Amino acid sequence: MKKILVVFTGGTIGSSLLDHTIDTAVENRYRLLALYQSNSARAADVQFNHIAPIQILSENMHPRVWEQLLAAIDNALDDTLEGIIVTHGTDTLAFTASLLSVYYHVLKIPMVLVASDFPLSDPRANGLANFTAGVEFICQRAEPGVFVAYQNFQQAMHIHQGHKLASCLQLSSDFISVQTAPYLEYRDNSFIPLTATAQPVLENSDLWPLQPRFTHKLILLKPYPGLNYAYIDLEGVDVVLHDLYHSGTACVDASAGQEYSLLNFTQRCQILGVELFLAPAMKTEDVYASTQSLMAQGAQFIWDTSLETAYVKLLLA
Repeated sequence: MKKILVVFTGGTIGSSLLDHTIDTAVENRYRLLALYQSNSARAADVQFNHIAPIQILSENMHPRVWEQLLAAIDNALDDTLEGIIVTHGTDTLAFTASLLSVYYHVLKIPMVLVASDFPLSDPRANGLANFTAGVEFICQRAEPGVFVAYQNFQQAMHIHQGHKLASCLQLSSDFISVQTAPYLEYRDNSFIPLTATAQPVLENSDLWPLQPRFTHKLILLKPYPGLNYAYIDLEGVDVVLHDLYHSGTACVDASAGQEYSLLNFTQRCQILGVELFLAPAMKTEDVYASTQSLMAQGAQFIWDTSLETAYVKLLLA
């Protein structure tokens, strides 16, 4: 019998719809397990232990809440567990998946995050299907690491590596892995490889013992036409993570004013001693002129890493 720890955190998968309002509810905490046990042929072969360290909608996630979550999982870990499933909301799923991937980078058992696009009482909800795929991944593959089981609307069920999951597509409940490269497809009770091998979240991972502590002096900036860096207050800031457009670029043109150029902001950070990192960007031989200018200015790129994973790495570092 497989022993699996289920960690409930709230989210839509643990919510109800009442008076046109979706919110978490204590009575829904174990509905997922009841549905699984009523609908799965494998239910008799799995023993679920469960904890519920937090109960929030995931848009309310915060590093302080992550500290509670990590402490609860750490306290529940034991040598008899063969897998862990973490239920989560969709809004910040990619960030928590990246966090767990980095923090548990030497985990010897599978940890699978699951979410739902609608409350479980809604017949459109994919939460039970995602949970079932997560259980099957643990039972069939027993592969160490952190993963996400999620089925987009009218698409195949995919298993994503946690540190490669991108945030939910805009105005949608769908998820993709970065570079649209999920790890596995789950179909007809079997797992079909889509990428050759799982890629590690940290190189030389044994050299990185981590503690569940996060800096509170980091800000994340997103590029958009007309971003005025003069409005960015760096008082008390140690680190800036600057998101980039999909080409690994941001505005370096100062013709409309120096305050709109990332080159000028990079120089400002250097003068103030604020660490500035840029992500995501692919390491390629050919790059845009704007990227070349930023590199020449001494900007620090975090290559080939999702924004979410870059963010949690910096928070922990």
